[in-house]
Amino acid sequence: MEYKQLKLWFDKELAELLADKLLANKVDFDKTSFVHEIENKVEGLELKDRIECIADALKIYLPGHYDTAISQLMEVLGPENDKETGMFKQYYWVMPIAKYVEKYGFENLQTSMKAIYEITKRNTGEYAIRPFLKAYPHETLKTMYAWSKDGNKHVRRLSSEGVRPRLPWAQKLDQFIENPIPILPILENLKDDNSRYVQKSVANCINDILKDNETLGKELIEGWVPRSSQNRNWIIKHALRNLLKRDVAWAREMVIELGIA
Repeated sequence: MEYKQLKLWFDKELAELLADKLLANKVDFDKTSFVHEIENKVEGLELKDRIECIADALKIYLPGHYDTAISQLMEVLGPENDKETGMFKQYYWVMPIAKYVEKYGFENLQTSMKAIYEITKRNTGEYAIRPFLKAYPHETLKTMYAWSKDGNKHVRRLSSEGVRPRLPWAQKLDQFIENPIPILPILENLKDDNSRYVQKSVANCINDILKDNETLGKELIEGWVPRSSQNRNWIIKHALRNLLKRDVAWAREMVIELGIA
């Protein structure tokens, strides 16, 4: 993948790539009109708008029934990403599919959850999941709790990254800014995860909690300190990075107690 701004990859060539993948899977798809529509609309748009433009075109040119369209889109995803990198290099082209689910899958919860599960194994479902957490908090959290015990590191990472109260470049989850208690069982499942990719997400989620609910965040960490593992030590220290930069005494005490100062 040659170097250029990420947004510039979402263009006519990406439209052709998606169309060719669909046609290779015997989908009745008007490639010429699809590519023409995207080529005419993406010029001058920024990244998020380009992704949405392509998702909107998929809605126009794929079959009207959401379940059918999602089934066809899942067929083009290809092999899973077995690395902790590559989401935006090898699998950038999946982002409009994730946006399609986020924007048009709202009334099809179970189908959309299955799609996000597959998408995140290649790219990420951290943005697509958030409207579902707002609309169906109980059902979506139940699914994400199960994902936190999944054998795939990308799925486990999504279970914490997707519930971050203040995920960058995403809409805030006000319900977890006000009360993050419902997401704590997910973090408990991940506190000793072997994947650094997952560990970083858990730490970032705790860092978010500390910004708005410092007492609860401190209680969570204090509960993790006894019998802490090496993996958990890394999560705690990374979660405390902002407090350590501010030289907060409590944060210093935590890392000293763990022997990771």
